[in-house]
Amino acid sequence: MTTLVSITDTVTRDALAVLQPGFTGTTAPDWLRRRVGEGLASVGLFGRNIESPEQLAALTAQLRAERDDVLVAIDEEGGDVTRLEVRNGSSFPGNNALGFVDDIDLTRAVARELGRRLAECGVNLNWAPSADVNSNPGNPVIGVRSFGADTALVARHTAAYVEGLQAAGVAACTKHFPGHGDTAVDSHHAMPRIDVDLDTLHARELVPFRAAIAAGSKSVMSAHILLPALDPNRPATLSPQILTGLLRQELGYDGLIVTDGMEMDAIAGTYGIERGSVLAIAAGADAICVGGGLADEETVLRLRDALVAAVRSGELPEERLADAAARVRALASWTQRARGAASGPGADMQEGTAPGAGADSGIGLVAARRAVKVTGSAGPLTGPAYVAAFTPVANIAVGDETPWGVAEELARLVPGTGTDTYGEGTQAATDQVLKAAGDRRIVAVVRDAHRHAWMGEALDALVAARPDTVVVEMGLPKAPTRGALHIATHGAARVCGIAAAEAITGVRDV
Repeated sequence: MTTLVSITDTVTRDALAVLQPGFTGTTAPDWLRRRVGEGLASVGLFGRNIESPEQLAALTAQLRAERDDVLVAIDEEGGDVTRLEVRNGSSFPGNNALGFVDDIDLTRAVARELGRRLAECGVNLNWAPSADVNSNPGNPVIGVRSFGADTALVARHTAAYVEGLQAAGVAACTKHFPGHGDTAVDSHHAMPRIDVDLDTLHARELVPFRAAIAAGSKSVMSAHILLPALDPNRPATLSPQILTGLLRQELGYDGLIVTDGMEMDAIAGTYGIERGSVLAIAAGADAICVGGGLADEETVLRLRDALVAAVRSGELPEERLADAAARVRALASWTQRARGAASGPGADMQEGTAPGAGADSGIGLVAARRAVKVTGSAGPLTGPAYVAAFTPVANIAVGDETPWGVAEELARLVPGTGTDTYGEGTQAATDQVLKAAGDRRIVAVVRDAHRHAWMGEALDALVAARPDTVVVEMGLPKAPTRGALHIATHGAARVCGIAAAEAITGVRDV
């Protein structure tokens, strides 16, 4: 009986150890702290959990009071996808901006500074970078989150990003394996499918992941996508052929494999999160990411119990669960050692700074300025402008709570500048913009105009009526250039807005 209880307790602790749940609130709830004490080894943070660097540092300290080596994970890509600065926009441009500049030393430095800020706040696992080759410009979920469409460029910047982030003591999580760039469907909503042959996958999708593995990426995140050339039946997250056969055996990866969010419809809508979690661990995944939408104790217990039941029934080998849990704990141990190394003698940190501030805090703006491409020869804006922001529906990964655009920065540099937002459903938008602008110069701001025909139509009408219109593209610059001045920022981070405003006015902010 004693042996049976011991085995049961071990399986239960291992089942908790492989979960990476989220929660609500800006302090650690009692149930979460209790589960961490019982064996939960990871926690995921989202924008709803963060108010300030100081508050985040206090939150992570609460968790470490229960378990010093707990993994605290976050989806902080910089650029359009930010949780650390969800309310104001990121201080760092995203991958597409860095890829456009194509300076691997800059990419490495940006990642290191971002990692340093996370580490100071107690975050030690970042679900980044995106290593997806954005070969489909119509991709609704990757876009500027990718370094670009060139495989070799994506590979070298992925490696540099991994090196920079981990030099700060924060584990990288290279995603979305085996590559989400050639999809036309957002896996938050449905199951994407990539119908290319093995030669294409090896020559394109897998190259950046090979580079990340060579750079020592401590974790890799699986994608909820179907690739019939690799597995005609199951998406990558649930596929033994892809996670164990390809990633582990063929590519030789020995680090932590993390799933993308299991409540995304590609999994939840087809397998359900309990069944999906069991299949993912059985396939070779080591950690279950859940909590972007489901963020309560009941979800954690449901998944824990589903894993335990699968072990008892023989569907999930106990050894496989134990191996997964061991990998989670091994990464937790690495982060402890890395945290000490990153803050020890010789580390380039400044003493006496608040969490999230300090050493190279201006490097994000430097990078954003270098990523701006200006087309046209119109003179700079000298008087008040009217900013018309043509706003698409944001994908779930980016979220619609983070502000973007140039209006705030232009208004600061040029008093009297006004703004309004126009969506796809807006009728007679051009007439409204012209009336609201009056004599002021129009600045039309778009995001992925090549994917939204209504944006192109609005821009054409504005430029025809007002040839001096300035157009700012803050997504992928794939649409034809329009306007007397066309500015491509390669992302919509706050620093990209600052850099664009500087380009429009000819006035450097700092």
